[in-house]
Amino acid sequence: MACGEEPPRNEAREYDKHGDRWERRGEEFEYLCKPCYPAENHQPRDDLEGLLTGIGAGDLEREAFPTWYCDRAGQGDRAEE
Repeated sequence: MACGEEPPRNEAREYDKHGDRWERRGEEFEYLCKPCYPAENHQPRDDLEGLLTGIGAGDLEREAFPTWYCDRAGQGDRAEE
């Protein structure tokens, strides 16, 4: 959960991390508490997760990530360290 809460599924909202509620085959969904759900972006991600994985996003400290991501995301390719 975005806020750290884990409400029962019947009290949560389904969140499609791919942002495409019409193409649901083979997807796993996450569940957010009702107050957190409206804050999430529900638009297609255009391979955002692939980009993040390709540029090694999980290897940085949280504070350093925004600047690092902006530098690489603008390159149009998957930069490698």
